[in-house]
Amino acid sequence: MPHTIALVDDDRNILTSVSMTLEQEGFTVRTYTDGESALQGLLARPVDLAVLDIKMPRMDGMELLQRLRQRSAMPVIFLTSKDEEVDELMGLRLGADDYITKPFSQRLLLERIRALLRRKDAARAEASGQPSGGVIVRGDLVLDETKHTCVWKGKDIQLTVTEFLLVKALALRPGMVKNRDQLIDAAYGENIYVDDRTIDSHVKRVRKKFRQGDEEFNQIETLYGIGYRYKEA
Repeated sequence: MPHTIALVDDDRNILTSVSMTLEQEGFTVRTYTDGESALQGLLARPVDLAVLDIKMPRMDGMELLQRLRQRSAMPVIFLTSKDEEVDELMGLRLGADDYITKPFSQRLLLERIRALLRRKDAARAEASGQPSGGVIVRGDLVLDETKHTCVWKGKDIQLTVTEFLLVKALALRPGMVKNRDQLIDAAYGENIYVDDRTIDSHVKRVRKKFRQGDEEFNQIETLYGIGYRYKEA
């Protein structure tokens, strides 16, 4: 079955050109010109990945992402303008997996979409394996790769694909420092470029999610100028 991609943008030229590119690559595409219609459509008929513009009528991309994250962990890529650095960071903190600035290369967007879908499909494929495998336990943390679940002190923590892979990369080697390049490779795969602040924003989002259930959560440590590590028990 081909993957289904949702494109949400009030610029019909972008919708038309990107849709043609994705359909030529074998994707099924659904398009929406505003956030409100996109929310209704995506909740009624979920897709494999969504590409959202930030500036839109009736409901902007930020609010749309917040509403989607209440119901879905589908991979999301934000489209932002070059002068919208604050929006980029806010989008990542709200739970976007990636962002691309306009004007953008359609080849770059295609690569980012494929990278996210590979990670999602890999997690889904593991779910068909033996249920005893793929479980990482680090003290109060339990990560189940086969089910893509994260539990901290008995409470479920809802993580996106990117967030799950970051926590996994850190938790696999407690006490070992992971620099940002290593975390980028773990979360995005090799040959995909994202800058350091993307990882920083994802880590802040992850910490916030854990602290919503445990205000004293401090397992992910920052080593300024170096990277991050998961605290040893």
